[in-house]
Amino acid sequence: MIRRGRLLTVAAAVGAVVALSATASAAAPQDAEGFGGRHSVREHLSSYHEHPLALSTTGNGQFRATLNERTGEITWQLSYADLSGAITQAHIHFGHAFQAGGISAFLCTNAGNGPVGTQTCPAAPATISGTLRAADVIGPAAQGIAAGEFAEFAKAFRAGVTYANVHTAAFPAGEIRAQLDR
Repeated sequence: MIRRGRLLTVAAAVGAVVALSATASAAAPQDAEGFGGRHSVREHLSSYHEHPLALSTTGNGQFRATLNERTGEITWQLSYADLSGAITQAHIHFGHAFQAGGISAFLCTNAGNGPVGTQTCPAAPATISGTLRAADVIGPAAQGIAAGEFAEFAKAFRAGVTYANVHTAAFPAGEIRAQLDR
């Protein structure tokens, strides 16, 4: 049998834990992401993630990106190596894991088809980096993201329905890919 004094002590301790939990929950998220307007991803690119057909190549890569809602920017870094052919271009596409979606933003291109200022893709192995802003978002309009609509692109990025894709001469539709989710 619990004595009244001990019961009050237990009740006070439980109350303190509940109060601290509520305070932490209210104070921690500064925004929807809980990181002061930032959302980050770090993914491994592989030929096994290509769609509609998985591939088996030695190609591999890493993609890191951080969305900063306050500045309206995504800073990113892409590394790739051991590709089956010369790199032709790399993008962020709008699509889920089992979909070949349209291009949202160029990371690099050797095809001369990117927006003004798009960097060229160096031969593998390489690491490139950059910052995406509203002017870098090209769509895909057919999927509901118009050119320049950074907020829509950011929503898709946060929702995990974007992917990084590296295209090569050997595999023009894409050789290595990674879904950009948490």
